[in-house]
Amino acid sequence: MSEGNGKPLHIAMCPWFAFGHITSFLHLANKLAERNHKISFFVPIKSKSQLLTHNHHPHLIKFIPITLPAVDGLPEGAETTADVPASARPLIMAAMDLTQDTIDDHLSSLKPDFIFFDFTEWVPRLARKHQVKSVFYSTVYVVTIAYLTPQARNLPINCLSEEEMVNPPPSFPVPSVKLKPHEARSLSNASEAKFGGGLSLFERLAVAFQECDAICVKSCRELEGPYCDYFQKHYSKPLLLAGPVIPELPAIKLDKSIDSWLNGFDKDSAIYCALGSECILRKDQFQELVLGLELTGIPFLAALKLPTDCETLELALPEGFTERIEGKGIVYVGWVQQQLILQHSSVGCFLTHCGAGSLSEAMVSDCQLVMLPQAVDQSINARMMSRDLRIGVEVEKGDQDGFFTREAVCEAVMTVMNRENEVARVVQANHDKYRDFLLTEGLEESYINGFIQSLEKLPA
Repeated sequence: MSEGNGKPLHIAMCPWFAFGHITSFLHLANKLAERNHKISFFVPIKSKSQLLTHNHHPHLIKFIPITLPAVDGLPEGAETTADVPASARPLIMAAMDLTQDTIDDHLSSLKPDFIFFDFTEWVPRLARKHQVKSVFYSTVYVVTIAYLTPQARNLPINCLSEEEMVNPPPSFPVPSVKLKPHEARSLSNASEAKFGGGLSLFERLAVAFQECDAICVKSCRELEGPYCDYFQKHYSKPLLLAGPVIPELPAIKLDKSIDSWLNGFDKDSAIYCALGSECILRKDQFQELVLGLELTGIPFLAALKLPTDCETLELALPEGFTERIEGKGIVYVGWVQQQLILQHSSVGCFLTHCGAGSLSEAMVSDCQLVMLPQAVDQSINARMMSRDLRIGVEVEKGDQDGFFTREAVCEAVMTVMNRENEVARVVQANHDKYRDFLLTEGLEESYINGFIQSLEKLPA
């Protein structure tokens, strides 16, 4: 049922065309539609069919297919970041910029109350034209926004130097949440790189934050209260928390072959490893990762993308590896049913890249967490989870080059899998505490209802 003033809202959604962003928006759309609110959801044409099973309220969530115009250098038919290498992602952004007239026309006919967006910083301008309120919906945690905010450092957006970004800004709530030199260097380089249309991603975000009516994050004050307060100290925008937005388990069953294989092991005795849909490791790091899993001597299922310059899994794996792990390990290339795997009783450890979506799924599972972040926001997530909330451990990497070894992978996994280990007991206790909190009856309903009321109270 609808909460707030009793009138169902109509919300348009325009996420960045990357599956992690699209699905994050769709999870929120499902929670809103559950309360009788209508969603008009802009998606790339080919992606529509892939998202249908994730739409739990098709009578209220309507997908509106958007054609990406041709852009020099963008492969024909490419629609999302999954269709291109990382170096070509700015071309997806450039193509999205060319959809402004299309989105404008849709807003004119749809007349929604709100539009949720992220990287398309021009959305607030179109929204104002049609008397629509714009909400920046962040797919990262508040801690990341707080850490990166240039206002807290009294710096312009184009001055994110490696030296500045290694340490958190002044008076940051948890000083141990900080970047390593190689991560700060990556961030600094990203702040200078153009991300379509002559703007960097950080310039786009700065404009989006300035122009939107409110900023929304999928989080809870009980998890990120100090970071929320810090953020609001430096931004004059309303910060709306949507709560945990835990996705419902898929109605389908776990793949028979994976289920059968996992059923062969005792409770909490296997490792599940996945680094997200867009992480592509170099071949040497791919091999260190799988060799580290082998070194544990524990059964494992690793769902990974093929490394750079490897066309087949056979070329990617170390010599003799397949024979050695027969019956004890699986390396799978492609999409797997992560939510269902994490809920399987035999899976006792989740080695994750720390994307916000994966962490949401992990925190409501019983799995011990091992963190191997691959991008800057994931690194900040990993520090918050391991050093602040203390619900997992991080694989040790080289400070300067970010290189991790098989021994480091093995050590992190064995630390949490040895339930007699003091660290394992601490992180398990904390994980149990936060899992029980996130699954508290009525918590999510309270947050979503409060979120809807906050939307309705935004000034005209």
